[in-house]
Amino acid sequence: MATTAQLFEEPFDADEYIERLAWRTPGGGSKGGAEAFDPKRLLEEFENHIEELKQLDEKIQRKVEKLEHQCHREAKEFAHKVQDLQRSNQVAFQHFQELDEHISYVATKVCHLGDQLEGVNTPRQRAVEAQRLMTYFNEFLDGDLRSDVFNNPDKIKEAADIIQKLHLIAQELPFDRFADVKAKIASKYHDLERQLIQEFTAAQRRGEIGRMREVAAVLLHFKGYAHCVDVYIKQCQEGAYLRNDVFEDTAVLCQRVNKQVGEVFSSPETVMAKLIQNIFENKLQAHVREKLDETRHSDVEQYLKNLYDLYTRTTALAAKLTEFNLGSDKHTFLSKLIKSIFCAYLESYIDMELEYLRNRGAMILQRYYVSKNHQKRPIGTGSIQELKERIRLRTNLPLGPIIDTHGETFLSPELVVNLLQETRHAFERCHRLSDPSDLPKNAFSIFLLLVDHLCVEHIDYALEIGLSAIPSSDAKNANLYFLDVVQQANSIFHLFDKQFNDQLMPLISSSPKLAECLHKKKEVIEQMEVKLDTGIDRTLNCMVGQMKHILATEQRKTDFKPEDENNVMIQYTAACSKVCAYVSRQVEHVRKSMDGKNVDTVLTELGVRFHRLIHEHLQQYSYSSMGGMLAICDVAEYRRCAKDFRVPLVLQLFDTLHALCNLLVVAPDNLKQVCSGEQLTNLDRNLLHGFVQLRVDYRSARLGRHFS
Repeated sequence: MATTAQLFEEPFDADEYIERLAWRTPGGGSKGGAEAFDPKRLLEEFENHIEELKQLDEKIQRKVEKLEHQCHREAKEFAHKVQDLQRSNQVAFQHFQELDEHISYVATKVCHLGDQLEGVNTPRQRAVEAQRLMTYFNEFLDGDLRSDVFNNPDKIKEAADIIQKLHLIAQELPFDRFADVKAKIASKYHDLERQLIQEFTAAQRRGEIGRMREVAAVLLHFKGYAHCVDVYIKQCQEGAYLRNDVFEDTAVLCQRVNKQVGEVFSSPETVMAKLIQNIFENKLQAHVREKLDETRHSDVEQYLKNLYDLYTRTTALAAKLTEFNLGSDKHTFLSKLIKSIFCAYLESYIDMELEYLRNRGAMILQRYYVSKNHQKRPIGTGSIQELKERIRLRTNLPLGPIIDTHGETFLSPELVVNLLQETRHAFERCHRLSDPSDLPKNAFSIFLLLVDHLCVEHIDYALEIGLSAIPSSDAKNANLYFLDVVQQANSIFHLFDKQFNDQLMPLISSSPKLAECLHKKKEVIEQMEVKLDTGIDRTLNCMVGQMKHILATEQRKTDFKPEDENNVMIQYTAACSKVCAYVSRQVEHVRKSMDGKNVDTVLTELGVRFHRLIHEHLQQYSYSSMGGMLAICDVAEYRRCAKDFRVPLVLQLFDTLHALCNLLVVAPDNLKQVCSGEQLTNLDRNLLHGFVQLRVDYRSARLGRHFS
């Protein structure tokens, strides 16, 4: 294998290199088996190859030394060249400094010479210009305009420049001596001004932006420049309002004109502002007046909707227009334009809003009560009504005749939705149309109307009717609808509270009116809660009264002291069955009518009264041994019914009552032990004694001794 430098290029593997060398050597590899292997031949090949590698190494080393020597030589030559270039650069830099100084000197001389020439040339130019103007002035003085500049239509631009200067000069001349020439100059001035405006108009119709820009630049120094702008504004609006949507047409027009204005006029922001002002004061104002005046007195609802829609669309249009260059304070400019259009309508807005809401709310309420064929009863006010209210709250007695509502709650979800919907629209209009300083006050006024219509005229009235419809506690087979009133009143008030938080709060959150609104809301809630609590309390009394009536009519004295002790089936009595069925229905009714913690609160109160009634009822009878067992069965059934309350206190009370009933059947010898049991040990001994006294064997078994 020939030894060359290419064999050692990266990546180089020494093991692979040796293997390849041995494989190429005859007798050096594994080819032919162990008999063909010749170690001497392989050793000889390795020694020869090592010699070749040494020769190759010497050859490469000589080449490296040669290259290093050449590199050092070239480095020295390069260093000499760099030194020569540095010296040349220093010389060139010195020459550059000298040239710069010379140029500065010459420039100073030239500037000085230019100042001198300008000092000589400026008076000369002024004199030439004065002479030229005097020549033209003489033509006006003679009454014969001979110069081509005044007679050639193609030189109207030059003529305009001349006549504009002559017009300024003529204004300084005394009138008595130069009245005639001043009149001629003024006539020519106006004639040229008219021609320029006509030329501008024609160019605008042809769409020649370049010509329009030239004429506008000439007219800039004339008094008629403003008229030129007016003509441009009028003409660019021709054919722009072909659709029914004046706001969209205005946005498209301004977008199109904005680019053209920048190409034609030297102060495009002024022209654009004047265009927008013209559109607002003419097109938009006429459109707003037409839409609002036709409904202002005939249809207040449509008027308010139109006012809100027009004002919203106008402010949206103004927001789009802010992207154009209208001067330094474009927001104030646009706000003034909007105010000029809507000022007369916004001043009377809140009065019309409140009047509309007042009438609309009254109509919605009246329509509802008419649909129910109900003549609304006046709710009394003043000291007599307040006195009745206090008596009713303290005695829980119905004052006045009881009204049969036939199950009608006089609360309408549809009516409530209509009132809240109208109020929501009113809040939206109030937010948009009210001045920021008046917004909290106006929103509060709308809120007061909602409170009056929804809370006072509808919910509070329904509560009053509901209270009047609650029968007395001793009524038989009474229908109790007040819980339905409670359910609907709660649902309605949740909607009222949601609108308060979603619609009203954002409008008043950072103003002193917030405290007034919260106070008013709290006052309304407290008044409603008082009537709800009163109605629920009287309803619970009616429930207890109904249970008492069932017990009085169904429970017989022989139930707990049967004549034949041996022929009694151990089960709860018929009275117990009917009471439990009635209680279960009422518990379910309460659950459907209440929500949240109110369910537990009302059921707790009902359960306590239910327990008290049963406790007092059981104490009216005497119990034989078998009668005591029946009483225990009744109480067990009452306790099962009490589980439906899902109130721990009520269940605990009936557990205790069940333990007390065990005293009616326990053997006399075990009585003391039972009284010391876990459920009875903490009870008053007089209570325990009272239950034991109900046993028929109280005297014969001398049970009183256990309590002496």
